[in-house]
Amino acid sequence: MSTNFEKHSKFKDIMLPYSDMLYNYGYYLTGSADDASDLLQETFMKAYRFFDKFEEGTNAKAWLYRIMRNTFINEYRRVKRQPEIVEYDEQISPYQFVRHDMQYSNDLRDRVEHQMLGDEVSGAISALPEKFKSVIVLRDLEDMPYEEIAEVLDIPIGTVRSRLHRARSILYSNLKEYAKNIGYETGESFETPEFALAV
Repeated sequence: MSTNFEKHSKFKDIMLPYSDMLYNYGYYLTGSADDASDLLQETFMKAYRFFDKFEEGTNAKAWLYRIMRNTFINEYRRVKRQPEIVEYDEQISPYQFVRHDMQYSNDLRDRVEHQMLGDEVSGAISALPEKFKSVIVLRDLEDMPYEEIAEVLDIPIGTVRSRLHRARSILYSNLKEYAKNIGYETGESFETPEFALAV
């Protein structure tokens, strides 16, 4: 078995199962299905490029999320940026096998754009500053444990909790009237913001 084949096979087995979740996160970071797909591709390209630095048995999901977030912060949000040109020694690029193996494209896009959340809720989440958006998406949409979120964002768990509290507070404030209009009871507290995620 060739080294390249082993690398491709191992990468597909370990990393590609997280493609749907990563697309979802990318969608909320970018606010666009097409941009989320581009960000996802860049994330997997970088993950493949540095796959030799990944320690097997460690948290692959957190590693991928961290790559995506850093890519978004450092490169993706630039108004003008040059496309990254990456040269590989391998005969088959990771782009080729990632494109063919991912199953997220149509079904997940439809679910995210049309079924998962109402436009008002999606818009409110997308409008959050990135540091609040990341914690609300990772915790309340992806159901990621606090420890993993702290690892992805490279912040203490206490900071995760405080940012999540602040993000929920902002969403509650911005969506309170909308929630009332669609029949949810809203009190004076946002301690139970499920209405925002149940729409």
